[in-house]
Amino acid sequence: MKRTAKKSAGIIAALALGAGGLAPLTLAAAASADTGSYFERTATYPVYLNHPEGAAAQTAAEISTVSEDGKTLIYTDALSRRIGFVDISDASKPTGLGTLPLHQLGSAEDEPTSVAAYGEYVLVVVNTSQSYTAPSGRVDLVRIADRTLVHSIDLTGQPDSIALSADGAYAAIAIENERDEDAGDGGLPQAPAGSVAILDLLGESPDQWNLREVPLTGGTKDEPVALDQLVQAGLDTPQDPEPEYVTINSQNQVAVTLQENNGIVLIDLPTGEITSAFSAGSVDLDGIDTEDDGKLDPTGSLQDVPREPDAIGWIQDRYLATANEGDWKGGSRGFTIFDSQTGKPVWDAGNSFENLALSQGLFPEARAGKKGTEPEGLAVHEYHGVEYAFVASERGNFVAVYDLSDPLAPKYVQTLPTTNGPEGILPIPGRDLLAVSSETDEAENGVRSALTLFSFGAAQAQFPQLSSDPSNPVPFGALSGLSADLENPGRIFAVSDNAYEPLIYTIDAEQGLVEDSLPVTEDGAPADLDLEGLSAREDGGFWAANEGADAAGNALVRIDADGAVAQRVQLPQEVIGQLKGQGLEGVTAYGSGDAEQVVFTLQREVPGEDFVRIGRYTTATEEFAWFGYTLQDAGDDGSWNGLSEITRLSDGSYAVIERDKRIGEDAQLKAIYQFELPETSGTGSADGPVTMVEKKLAVDVLPVLEQTNGRTQEKLEGLTVAGNGQVYVVTDNDAVKDASGETVFANLGAEAEVFELAPAASATPTPSLEPSASPSDEASAEPSATPSATASADPSESDAPTQAPAESEPADPPQSQSPEAGADPDDLAQTGFSALWFLPLGLIVAGLGVAAALKARSSVRQH
Repeated sequence: MKRTAKKSAGIIAALALGAGGLAPLTLAAAASADTGSYFERTATYPVYLNHPEGAAAQTAAEISTVSEDGKTLIYTDALSRRIGFVDISDASKPTGLGTLPLHQLGSAEDEPTSVAAYGEYVLVVVNTSQSYTAPSGRVDLVRIADRTLVHSIDLTGQPDSIALSADGAYAAIAIENERDEDAGDGGLPQAPAGSVAILDLLGESPDQWNLREVPLTGGTKDEPVALDQLVQAGLDTPQDPEPEYVTINSQNQVAVTLQENNGIVLIDLPTGEITSAFSAGSVDLDGIDTEDDGKLDPTGSLQDVPREPDAIGWIQDRYLATANEGDWKGGSRGFTIFDSQTGKPVWDAGNSFENLALSQGLFPEARAGKKGTEPEGLAVHEYHGVEYAFVASERGNFVAVYDLSDPLAPKYVQTLPTTNGPEGILPIPGRDLLAVSSETDEAENGVRSALTLFSFGAAQAQFPQLSSDPSNPVPFGALSGLSADLENPGRIFAVSDNAYEPLIYTIDAEQGLVEDSLPVTEDGAPADLDLEGLSAREDGGFWAANEGADAAGNALVRIDADGAVAQRVQLPQEVIGQLKGQGLEGVTAYGSGDAEQVVFTLQREVPGEDFVRIGRYTTATEEFAWFGYTLQDAGDDGSWNGLSEITRLSDGSYAVIERDKRIGEDAQLKAIYQFELPETSGTGSADGPVTMVEKKLAVDVLPVLEQTNGRTQEKLEGLTVAGNGQVYVVTDNDAVKDASGETVFANLGAEAEVFELAPAASATPTPSLEPSASPSDEASAEPSATPSATASADPSESDAPTQAPAESEPADPPQSQSPEAGADPDDLAQTGFSALWFLPLGLIVAGLGVAAALKARSSVRQH
């Protein structure tokens, strides 16, 4: 077994065995970390895997339900007009059971809007409308075992959600009759008006079920008239109520949100009478980001914002929680708890829900000027005697969990990261599970609709691994490079790319706490930079790597300690002039005064070359030297491999991140390679010789990225060795745009365990133009470059850069091994201010199995 293989397995085991650290961040007091009252992600299942067309399918899981035994999950797929079935008997390995196209139940144009399991059946709510002005729908009763249609019931209009009463006597269906947003100004009123349908589930067979309608308006279908109760409640346009979401308590009272009307209506199911109606009201919001301007800036405010609730859930039969997504006039970016007896709010999240997103790298800045995080989905349910609220951020791609033991003072417990567009939240308390269905499916961006499963009972929260204080957030995201803090061994720096105005972050790496951010400025204004790498200087300040949109924009940037740009050093255009993008991607600096050296890497090959250039810039002489790095073969599926970061190790060797463009279940290469720069180098001319480095695999990071069972992140971007000797990596979350937004921040262990370091006395000598053998794993290593690759070679003798051969066999990825061969678990225990990477001991074996599988997979890939 190779030493590098042992290290990957050790990292997995150490992550699994981590112990100690802080309890999760709270807005109020948190549940104790030793009660086993946390959810942890067990699986992420992209639903295209369950579609007959596979990856080519446009498919979306929106609303889900579960069979009576809790083992078959059923979801709506409005994009492909079908419902899907997934076996979740093993919550760590969901298995697709196929789909039921709705054309088999009715018409190919039918669209499912909701589902609800009822005994051996599932009620499928179907929109059959031919137009907005002629809405229609039905409920199909399908036997789960054989997926046969048992009974159908026509509805009076276009349905949205459905809820079943706990005693099984009733189903309530919101008949929305949604407006046409392209008609007129897209607003209300637009006839016909909506209503609530009540299905009496009585009798020995579905043929005996009875459908009743509760009108929410008077007048006629074409000319509805507002009801006095709704007028007195102060609703926006009561003659067009547009009911959205229904929920039923144990007293058989149904609460329905009228989102566009900013109201809530209560109906008694046995009698079908409206018992109450009240406005959801409005809020003043301070300390939020209100402008889509490329800045994470929570200093804005909004006044008198209508809540406009979407999903709703009962708490203790008296209180109602609403997710205030907003629609055409409002959206208060949080959730609210109302007293159903008075119609008054008793608690409101204010800006705290949005602050969670800002503090955990999940804020969708591109939506700041609209509705921000857009809390849309909500569910309330009891687990082990405690009632919890689950509130989903449609744009931030997370579910926040709250303890509702006191409905007047909810306690934030944890954040559950999801894939894009979480819509349906399905508690499965009988199996201690929670399922979240996320509807966004954009295959061209690598975003796939998925079902995410969580298990209740973990002792620690998995997420976030990196965060700031939510009560006073330091917003962050799009982290593209890391650097050690040369003055504080437990701290590191990070930099964001051009998704935002450039910032340098200070991070307590041992706590996973983002403490501060420093704006990067030029001439007193935010600098126009795309920073992809960062390195603290021994003389103070930083060197940063600026990736240009074209070759001319690629520059090394020296930044003062106060964040001001002091110098730009453009890369030689005669060398990189053919680059169209994917240029500078990492930088590392060492030495002081005239001895300062800046080593940097490009991401991809310069057109016409078959290697990636690594450069060294001597600040005193302003001279460049060049080396070549051979990438792993990316295959023929249209993906590519590239370098994402470079850092200098304590023995003078270097480490780089090499990764592929793939994401999720397709990811194959997320690795760290190590090499030494030869004493000889190429010249700065385009056709001059280039000395090739000999790389060796240090650690395969893919198992680490897969460890928490999310969809594997594409952009492993940051790598550094902190002053405490620990190796840290971070992913770029792409500013929560066309990406889930989840940031993975991990401690891979001690430098000496992750890398093969030379003895201190054998550190790399001062660069020389004399040829010399490059260090290798074997005592009989050959020189890394031939004499013709030295600076004395005649460039005129060749039309292309001369290169020495790369190593004959690429390094193998890690193999599995016993935990004790890896890093000390105590070094890896804490990788987040509000979360520890904790997995049950039983998952260690599974983790090691993953590493072994990756060994086999990568060996095929590399040979």
